[in-house]
Amino acid sequence: MTTFWKGHGTGNDFVIVDQQDPLTSAQVRWLCHRRFGIGADGTLQALRSGDVEDWNGDPDLWFMDYRNADGTIAEMCGNGLRVFARYLVQTGRMTTTEADVATRAGVRHVRLHDDGDVSVTMGTVRVESDEVTIEHQDMWWPACKVDVGNPHAVVVTDHTTVCDINLNDSPTWRPRSAFPDGVNVEFVEQIDQHTVAMRVYERGSGETMSCGTGTVAVAATMATRTGHRGPWTVQVPGGRVVVTLSPFDDGYRAILTGPAVILAAGKVNLPNG
Repeated sequence: MTTFWKGHGTGNDFVIVDQQDPLTSAQVRWLCHRRFGIGADGTLQALRSGDVEDWNGDPDLWFMDYRNADGTIAEMCGNGLRVFARYLVQTGRMTTTEADVATRAGVRHVRLHDDGDVSVTMGTVRVESDEVTIEHQDMWWPACKVDVGNPHAVVVTDHTTVCDINLNDSPTWRPRSAFPDGVNVEFVEQIDQHTVAMRVYERGSGETMSCGTGTVAVAATMATRTGHRGPWTVQVPGGRVVVTLSPFDDGYRAILTGPAVILAAGKVNLPNG
């Protein structure tokens, strides 16, 4: 029997598995299945960085091993990182309200607030100059290509409300070479000078109620588009988060703040096949 926790950040939910052996792709898919497993947008595991292949930094840091619901590895997850920080504190692995956490996108700093929110540094976000087009539901949308340690395509829907967009199917993009490993696609509607509404189709998971790196990509896109660096409030189907940006190099440094909740804990028999 394996111990697990279930948590979410603005509705973006995760199964956290307490074991040192990495989950197989089949186990991740089973855990994330909402009928035959526990149900989640992805899985998290706490590993010591020194046990992670190709990690060259501090070996004693906790490493967030994040997998998409389809079993694929992702570089980074902002909502997952907030939930991961909450899990580390609740299980006694982290005894302070601030710490560094290792991810495949690099080291990130987490800070827990008294009101239940968690702030995480998201590294450098860059809005790239490449021209990208998103095709979806027989429509073509110009998109901004954004790097948040993982790939994003941000569509600003100037004449369409995001609630009217059907995200049952995956958007496609041109040129295909722009995102050889897939992409997270955000559709954004500006509400006021400091607020946007967002929906997202995440690679490997489908539409989710929130995407932390996606909200950062959206804030950076809006900052580049309007000249206003924020803070930006991003409304997602699962709630809201706040993104604060500061200029850095050829992009922005970003801090993402929002809720993180551990809902339950239990035991599960993981399938071997």
